Amino acid sequence: MFGRQALIILESRILISYGISMLMLLFYVGDDRYALDSKRVVEVVPTVALKKLHSAPEYIPGLFNYRGHLVPVIDLCQMIQGRSARAYLSTRIVLVNCQLPDISEGNSGTLHSPLILGLMAERVTETLDKPETEFVSPGIKIDSTPYLGEMIADDRGMIQLVRVEHLLPSSQKTYLLSQQED
Repeated sequence: MFGRQALIILESRILISYGISMLMLLFYVGDDRYALDSKRVVEVVPTVALKKLHSAPEYIPGLFNYRGHLVPVIDLCQMIQGRSARAYLSTRIVLVNCQLPDISEGNSGTLHSPLILGLMAERVTETLDKPETEFVSPGIKIDSTPYLGEMIADDRGMIQLVRVEHLLPSSQKTYLLSQQED
């Protein structure tokens, strides 16, 4: 009896050690749960006062100074559900690495070094570690939300992965993130 349980635990540890498992940072938009791949997360910080960018889309509430760099912030609640993130004690700005393609002459296909983007989200309080093989396609592709990726289930329901690399259209990536390269 213990032999089978020990084998399952050993197999799980082997899968995790070979990088087949994904550790995710969970957050909420309303009652729906979403996840970010923790490999992209640099730091999670409390909300701070943001410098408003006039004429920016509503889901970009502004910029803030992070260790000497101006970092644009995307309000994931506004982007996904059309309402601003509420001021909960657990509302946070998740700093993530975002890479831009290098489109300068002779560099097609290469990537710039990672730049930092802030993602404002509600109820950022937990992580979840699941094998990548448990992720499934939602079965529908919506052109206006390319950042919403695969889904995974746990004992409390469905969780959808947010793909950081698809959050911003190319023109906004170039405009917002190029400021950090200077």
